[in-house]
Amino acid sequence: MKHISILVPQGAVALGCIDGSNRVFSQVNDVLLQSGEDPLFTVQMVGMNSEAQVYDKFFTVKPDATISDIRKTDLIIIPAVNGDMDEVIHTNSAFLPWIREQHANGAEVASLCVGAFILAATGLVDGKKCSTHWLSEPIFRDMFPNVELVPDRIITDEQGTYSSGGANSFFNLLLHLVEKYTNRDMAILLSKYFAIEIDRSSQSAFIMFTGQKDHPDDSVRDIQSYIEENFAERITVDQLTSHFAISRRSLERRFKKATRNTVTEYIQRVKIEAAKKGFETSRKNITEVMFEVGYSDNKAFRTLFKRTTGLSPVEYRKKYNRNVPMPARY
Repeated sequence: MKHISILVPQGAVALGCIDGSNRVFSQVNDVLLQSGEDPLFTVQMVGMNSEAQVYDKFFTVKPDATISDIRKTDLIIIPAVNGDMDEVIHTNSAFLPWIREQHANGAEVASLCVGAFILAATGLVDGKKCSTHWLSEPIFRDMFPNVELVPDRIITDEQGTYSSGGANSFFNLLLHLVEKYTNRDMAILLSKYFAIEIDRSSQSAFIMFTGQKDHPDDSVRDIQSYIEENFAERITVDQLTSHFAISRRSLERRFKKATRNTVTEYIQRVKIEAAKKGFETSRKNITEVMFEVGYSDNKAFRTLFKRTTGLSPVEYRKKYNRNVPMPARY
């Protein structure tokens, strides 16, 4: 029997992560029992103490055990936690040495969505890939510079540590773990039972680029605003240096430091975000939208769009604007 510890943190928690994890692994046991086989998992809710936690003012989760009760576990699941992340980590700091100790004894650790902040606080993913909700990218990078954040990924699997992307994509990580602990057939069966799209690998299509303006460089913010207001134009780095009377070297250095993007990357992300909105809300075809956001090279636009969103312009338009019929030539 594999022992699974679903953490019951203090503070604001996404209850669905706790309930969903329990339901998925319990369903595996039910399937095995119905097939005349022994159950595989022992699933317990584990708290820092035995006190019941109240989430969303209405829902109470009572731990089955405390961290001091669990001497050995096989998988620790960290649900999504909400609020000021420094405070969240401090409030739940008693979990950290226990997670590290269990991992050293062979336990695997999986964070769901912004549960990645607690995982990262253990130090177990320093130098490793980790995903989280794309909205949390800036604060995560600031808090954990030694972690290789991959916010476009739905799942990471790094030598016994796992993470998932935003919101309900945690179900994809749970299916990944089910497949690892059982087999592919079981994972497919559960994907059908819970109506989960299996093998999703990227959350790029869901990322909404809003610009990184939470920095102290006022001049860079002015340049960002200029780019966003003039995205339909063919903006170059040289034009920006001339318009804002700043040297190219200084612009590139300060812009990268403030936004974590080069100037060219930022221009591209602003244009692609505008294109996404065009595909979502208008009846314009691919070429019309391409021209409106300042591109004239069809191949370059399509390549960049797919690299950014994980979908081609046609696929994106079909997915997010179902009421717009696709022209036959596309």
